[in-house]
Amino acid sequence: MTIKAYRREIIRAIRGVDLTIVEQAAVALLQAERIYTFGNGGSGATASHLAGDLAKGCRLQAFCLNDNTPQVSAISNDIKYRSVFVNQVRLYMSRDAGNEQDVVVAISGSGNSRNVLYAVGLARSKGVVTIGLSGYDGGKLAEEVHIPIVVPCHNMEQVEDVHLVICHMIKVLLLEKKNG
Repeated sequence: MTIKAYRREIIRAIRGVDLTIVEQAAVALLQAERIYTFGNGGSGATASHLAGDLAKGCRLQAFCLNDNTPQVSAISNDIKYRSVFVNQVRLYMSRDAGNEQDVVVAISGSGNSRNVLYAVGLARSKGVVTIGLSGYDGGKLAEEVHIPIVVPCHNMEQVEDVHLVICHMIKVLLLEKKNG
């Protein structure tokens, strides 16, 4: 693929994102008491970036479950990697009854990462609003979350690129709503 073709495909993928769903996600985040983000690999980096933007730029309580390296590696090593996010969701969302005001943002390029899906399932069972960012056809994640944001693209790098663009769109929307 040439860089011109890559750019053309990125533009096509961005245009394919349903902005009304992105706006729904922003509204849910604005109403949240706490926000938890997570994902694997590049999606984990995007989850961390999003949590940072939400906390610093939008002054929301946002936490990335990928960012506690000792906890992530201990769960992965001592239990199972598929439990890395579900164990944290269980811990953080069992402390009080206000969980229904929490929001989970799960990011998976394929939409089929088992560890992401396990955590989403537990969050949903606790009444937590769930947002999913995925690519391709959305995978199982798009079926499991309340607010599915799907990048209609079959190239993982481009899906990851557009996920970051979507996160920045959400930040712009939140700042508009908070200041407007």
